[in-house]
Amino acid sequence: MRYVGRKLGFYLVAAWIAITLNFFLPRLIPGDPIAVIINKQSQTGTVPPGEADQLRKLLGLGSGSLISQYGQYLDSLAHLRFGLSITVFPTPVIDLVRQAIFWTLILVGIATLLSFLLGIGLGTLVGWRRGSKLEAIVPATTLLTAVPYFWLALLLVYLFANTWHLFPAQGGYDVTLDPGWSGPFISSAIQHSLLPAITLIVASIGGWLLGMRNMMVATLAEDYVVAAEAKGLSSMRVMVRYAARNAVLPSVSGFAVSIGFVVTGQIVMEQVFNYPGIGNLLFNAVQNQDYPLMQGIFLAISFAVLGANLLVDLLYGVIDPRTKEA
Repeated sequence: MRYVGRKLGFYLVAAWIAITLNFFLPRLIPGDPIAVIINKQSQTGTVPPGEADQLRKLLGLGSGSLISQYGQYLDSLAHLRFGLSITVFPTPVIDLVRQAIFWTLILVGIATLLSFLLGIGLGTLVGWRRGSKLEAIVPATTLLTAVPYFWLALLLVYLFANTWHLFPAQGGYDVTLDPGWSGPFISSAIQHSLLPAITLIVASIGGWLLGMRNMMVATLAEDYVVAAEAKGLSSMRVMVRYAARNAVLPSVSGFAVSIGFVVTGQIVMEQVFNYPGIGNLLFNAVQNQDYPLMQGIFLAISFAVLGANLLVDLLYGVIDPRTKEA
């Protein structure tokens, strides 16, 4: 419990710092979203008196001194009020972020988990059978990892969508269908997500494989692994219970960061496939100087990263009890 309490205290402080930075950073960016809206309105007609103040309240930007705005900001967060989006006015920011996160979690989350499991599994086998023909997959997957996401995505779109017509080229689903839990819509969403998912898995599996393979080679030289083999334990038990269990610890830490950043989506990849995820939403928010939407997205990303790291820190304590003594 002491270990858990210490971790919770650290992450609560980190969360407060993230919230505070999320308040101040958009206000340091040059430009004023209210001025942008007022300028657009003035081009089409007269702007009513007090319009700027009303827009500030409506968008959740606060009013008064900076300290007063900070207090209003904290109160809005406590009540889950993030203001209205400028890009899709007057849609609430929380609705847009919730919809985009759902799409991103389904695509990037599953792809990240699959690439991690495949990379760790293959890395364990390659490290256990070092020097065998299996090691031929290491340079191939490492080369694919070095290829930029967007270049690989464009190549796969050209081959699988435009040339062979096996997958849809863009979008998250067929726009002629009504979004919902119907069979046709789910089938369409899966078809549209396969090519982006393959892109992510192919581009990231090499890093997990190489890291796990190297850690397995180092772990196999440890005394406890040699002793386990000398006792006559089965190869599977030695590989999984003794070697892989300890070799995977650094990868678990890396996976925590990857899972946290799943919420960020893959901005360039989502742009290539025009996928309706959080990365695409963030790109549009920056383009339109949509500060309320940017704040909502950054806050969601911050809490996702902190939450994922907290969970893996607690899991790390279960996998390796020695960390609780630190």
